[in-house]
Amino acid sequence: MKRLPILPAERALKIIAGRWKAIILYHLYEGPRRLSELRKLVPDISQKVLIQQLREMEEHQLVRREIFRQVPPRVDYSATTLGRSLEPVLLALCDWGRMHAAELDEVDRLVDCARFERANSGPIAKVGEAIVSTA
Repeated sequence: MKRLPILPAERALKIIAGRWKAIILYHLYEGPRRLSELRKLVPDISQKVLIQQLREMEEHQLVRREIFRQVPPRVDYSATTLGRSLEPVLLALCDWGRMHAAELDEVDRLVDCARFERANSGPIAKVGEAIVSTA
């Protein structure tokens, strides 16, 4: 594992940095996914970058990779407890991004972030590369 920064905030930002990590984690919060499913859910990402992002998150223990010994082999990716602990952080980032867009009068360019509160949320629908709550 590469050496991570000693400042906790810088460490956290380095671990979640990357255009796709938050989006991948959102999809894994819904349950285990195969690589092919993630490719369909995040169509703008190349397979190479998807695998790279998953490996980095696995290295930092945000994602678990489970290999099923069958023919053909099957690999599932899921969010770990540590990865799930980022959910409130990612939702706070969504809230801050919404506030920033409002300050710049760009709210009309946004889609809403998903709320993964199972008990109180309505159905979830995809819009482009983002997930939005329709509740």
